[in-house]
Amino acid sequence: MESLVMELLENVENADLDQIKLKNNLTIHNMPKLCNSIDNIISDENDQGVIYCVWGKHEVRREILDNGIRFSFPQCPNALTLSITKNNDSDKIHLHCTTNTNIEDEDFLDSIKQFIKDWMVGIKTVCH
Repeated sequence: MESLVMELLENVENADLDQIKLKNNLTIHNMPKLCNSIDNIISDENDQGVIYCVWGKHEVRREILDNGIRFSFPQCPNALTLSITKNNDSDKIHLHCTTNTNIEDEDFLDSIKQFIKDWMVGIKTVCH
């Protein structure tokens, strides 16, 4: 059976943040500072909110993981999630973006790839 899930993995090398600092920086409030694909925050209730981004207005949820944060877009038709994690014994921050469908539209796929690149740039800025 063919997989219907899209998955992108990236790493930020030489990250000088521990898990606690990473979690403290990865807030809904800070999303526009950390990702140029996110224009502004419409509402922020700590672990849930509404943002305006490259794909328009979206509800976002923030979930604390053992070693990082997961942002999910529950109303997104593709169920996009982004996990940003770090093992304290590593100098890499891992970005893991998934959808529940295979993305075939090249423009949309390019926008997701740019979304991840924007997060990488923002995280690098916070790490150094």
